[in-house]
Amino acid sequence: MDISQIVEVSKFYGIDPFYVIAGGGNTSMKDDSVMHVKASGIQLGTIDMSGFVALDRKMLKVMYNKEYDLDPELREQQVKSDLLKSRLYPELNQRPSVEASVHDAIKYKFVVHLHPGLVNGITCSKEPDKTIIELFGDEVVYIPYITPGYILFKEFDRQNKLYFERHASYPKLFFLQNHGIFVGADSIDEIKDIYNHVMAAIKGRVAVEPDLTLLEIPEKVTQIIPAIRAALSIDSLLLGRMRNNVLIDGFIASEKEFNRVSGPFTPDGIVYCTPYPLYIGVDGSPEEILQAFVRELEIYRSQHGYDPRVVLLKGLGMLALGDNHQSVDVTLDIFEDLMKISLYTENFGGPNFMTQEDTDFIMNWEVESYRRNLIQGSGKSGLDNKVVVVTGGAQGFGRGIVEDLLNEGCDLVVADMNKSIGQKTVETLKIGLKTNDVIFVQADITKKDDVQKVIYETVRHFGGVDVLISNAGVLRAGSLAELSEEDFDLVTEVNYKGFFVCTKYVSEPMKLQAAYNSDFHMDILQINSKSGLQGSNKNFAYAGSKFGSIGLVQSFAMELIQNRIKVNAICPGNYFEGPLWSDPDRGLFVQYLNAGKVPGAKTIEDVKKFYEQKVPMSRGCYPIDVTNAIVYAIQQVYETGQAIPVSGGQVMLH
Repeated sequence: MDISQIVEVSKFYGIDPFYVIAGGGNTSMKDDSVMHVKASGIQLGTIDMSGFVALDRKMLKVMYNKEYDLDPELREQQVKSDLLKSRLYPELNQRPSVEASVHDAIKYKFVVHLHPGLVNGITCSKEPDKTIIELFGDEVVYIPYITPGYILFKEFDRQNKLYFERHASYPKLFFLQNHGIFVGADSIDEIKDIYNHVMAAIKGRVAVEPDLTLLEIPEKVTQIIPAIRAALSIDSLLLGRMRNNVLIDGFIASEKEFNRVSGPFTPDGIVYCTPYPLYIGVDGSPEEILQAFVRELEIYRSQHGYDPRVVLLKGLGMLALGDNHQSVDVTLDIFEDLMKISLYTENFGGPNFMTQEDTDFIMNWEVESYRRNLIQGSGKSGLDNKVVVVTGGAQGFGRGIVEDLLNEGCDLVVADMNKSIGQKTVETLKIGLKTNDVIFVQADITKKDDVQKVIYETVRHFGGVDVLISNAGVLRAGSLAELSEEDFDLVTEVNYKGFFVCTKYVSEPMKLQAAYNSDFHMDILQINSKSGLQGSNKNFAYAGSKFGSIGLVQSFAMELIQNRIKVNAICPGNYFEGPLWSDPDRGLFVQYLNAGKVPGAKTIEDVKKFYEQKVPMSRGCYPIDVTNAIVYAIQQVYETGQAIPVSGGQVMLH
């Protein structure tokens, strides 16, 4: 069977957020013997032929009349087993959509099931059946809320028979209360025609469309959100992300407005957002907001027995929390869609939330747990979800560190003065990322306002800060007679003062996290140098700034350990391949050659060989060598104030 048509229509709807949020919905194509249905966990917008599971329809037919256990949990296990047995290619280890049997029950070649917010504005309203009859007559089937899976499949089969008795044909359009819509047809063009007809009819009854104009998130979130993220990171480290727009701002303006989104509308909302958001209706100082958060969280936990994944803060916006970058984005998108649904329901009698019984079933259903758990971390060293700020991260050692820590599962903020290189670096690094993320913030680390901007963007995008890697630095070499005061000041300003400025302000959200979670341990790491461990001929400005920075490291370590913030220095040897050394105009090879630092050297290659011969390992230091030291420093919890050499034996401590 050529399934290219169902791939095409799946992508057509899957990439359009009007129809599909977070990959929701499923599609299928069948003939008399085989049905290809979307595999669980596959995104419609990016699906290809490998994303469909081939099922034997003869084996599916057995399920129509088979007697399953009355216990819902046992029944669903038995149904899942039969669905898996019907796979034609079990060796591919695909899991068919839970609604595969529903797709089989619809008597048409193609089936497209979606959850458009506009449709759910009716299905999640108080009298959906009445509205649907007014708009579409009896040519459609309306199904009151039924638990997804086998019970829903049996109702589809029953409704097919009833419809056939009335019309001598089978229905092509099904509306499901608090769920969505199924459309069946024998051609893709007819599928699209039906969807267009449905959307046009509903739009004709909608008075106000959601306004998604973005609103600025106040800077005081840096004094609030890290505490909330820490307080909710009980079993594992969570990420958080803020969003605000006109739609969101309307629902967080008061308790009355919040009540319109205070309960669950759809299974997807329950799976990805938890059934109930937490609302903080205090719009005051950070201290007042956090006091209210602590009170409301205690009430929430006593009522529900779990923590919220959506926190709505009056005057600030919506905070979503999740196990990784991807799940946070999904939560934001789905809850924003629930707000759209609530707004649409006002055209059809107001919102109608799912019952507690139905909500509890979805919360505990193995099928939905499987779908939720498909989004998981990718780290190798237990650093998943660590939010790491790397200054000077656009190139050289900094870029290498960023790239390696992304591979470890961290989320990265590249702070660098060079906007063009920084943006290009981040754009390249984003390729292929799924569960973690990297952003760029232009900043001069010697300036307080720039560093605070880095903190703001980090908190807004990731919810907090776990690690600062103070890597940005400059080097100007020369003898006492040659080096200008301006060059000396520049080196001192960036390498010494810059480390102080970053530590001073980045430690503030770290302290906040420590105050709200006694298990939080954070790190400040200065990328120092072997020149911070021993003097450097005709390179005194750089060596002096690095020696001084070790003094800062040791002093900060003693002060900040009370907040469970470890402070250490990593002291690399020479990274010969990086721009610091190899830049043809300002690289150290050129500077050292011109300064006569290497006796007898006539070329850049002479200078490079001279420095390679100083290393017992006979090579320069690579970024991965530095990253390995960084990972060690983060993972161990019983060392602070240290200067860790990574010099290939060139500098041996004693």
